[in-house]
Amino acid sequence: MYELIIIGGGPAGVAAGIYTARKKIKSLIITESFGGQSFLSAGIENWIGTKSVSGFDFAKMLEDHLRAQEGIDIIDDDRVASMEKSGEKFLLTTKSGKNFETKYILMATGSERKKLNVPGEKELEGRGVSYCSICDAPLFKDKEVAVVGSGNAGLEAVIDLFPYATKIYLLERSEMLKGDPVTQGKIISNKKVEILKMAEVVSIEGKDFVSGIRYKDLKGGNEKVVPIGGIFVEIGAVPSSELVKGLVEMTPYGEVIVDHKTQQTSDAGIWAAGDITDVLYKQNNISAGDAVKAILNIDDKLRKK
Repeated sequence: MYELIIIGGGPAGVAAGIYTARKKIKSLIITESFGGQSFLSAGIENWIGTKSVSGFDFAKMLEDHLRAQEGIDIIDDDRVASMEKSGEKFLLTTKSGKNFETKYILMATGSERKKLNVPGEKELEGRGVSYCSICDAPLFKDKEVAVVGSGNAGLEAVIDLFPYATKIYLLERSEMLKGDPVTQGKIISNKKVEILKMAEVVSIEGKDFVSGIRYKDLKGGNEKVVPIGGIFVEIGAVPSSELVKGLVEMTPYGEVIVDHKTQQTSDAGIWAAGDITDVLYKQNNISAGDAVKAILNIDDKLRKK
C-alpha cells in the first residue's frame, strides 16, 4: 500500500518524484518514458538554469535526477491502464498486469499535441517540425518558417517568431482566421507574415531537415510547395486525462480542474499538475513548480493524519 502514486515522467512527474523522496513519502512513479513532449524538441532554451539542452538530453537529465533519490519506487516502460476508487484508497492496474494500491494519486500525464498526420511529419519531428513556439522559436533565427493553425495558439506562435524568422507563412484551412481580433491585427500588419487561407497541408518536405511544406489550395484544387526551414504545428492539444474521467471535475476540453493553491482536484485523494490541468500557461517550468506545490500539500495531509 503506497501513500502516493505519481503517474507520468515529464517535468511535473519527475519534480514530484524528487520532492516526494525528500519528504520520505512512500511513493511509486509509473511512466512509459521520461521527458514528456519535450523529448522531441531539437533544443530547449528556457529550462531555468540550463542555457540549452536537446530534448533527448533533457529527458535523460530528468531521469538521472530522479534515480539519484532514495526511497521512491520507479516503474518505467509501462503505463497505468485502469484506475478505480475503493473506499478511501485507489486500485491501479498497469498495461503489463501489475496491480497497486495507494492512498493518494498525483496525475502528471500531460497532454498530446494534435498532429497533422501527413507524410513527413513524424519523420521530421525535432528536425524542423515543432509543436512549441516558446521552446523552439530561437532555433529558427534567420529562417523562413510556417505556422499551421490560426487559433490563438497559432497566432501567438507567429508573434513568438517575430524576433527570429525572416518570413512567416500562416496556413489556415478556412477563409477566416480564428484567433482574437487584437492579435490578428498585430499579425496582419507585420510585413514578415504571409497568410495563406483555404490551405490544407498535404505533406512536409525534407530529407534530414524540413525544406518545404506542400499544401492544397482548397479554392483552386491545385497543390503548391513553399520552401521553408521549419514548421510549427499549432492546432491544439488533448489532455491525457482519460484515466480520471468520471472521478474528477474537468473542463469541456478534458483538462482536470484543480485548486491552483494546492493542485488538488475535486476528489480529496487526487492531485494533478502540468499540462493535464486547467493551468493557463503550459510550460515545463510551471509544470515542475505545480508538481512541487502538490507534493507539499500531500505531505501536509499525510502529517495531519
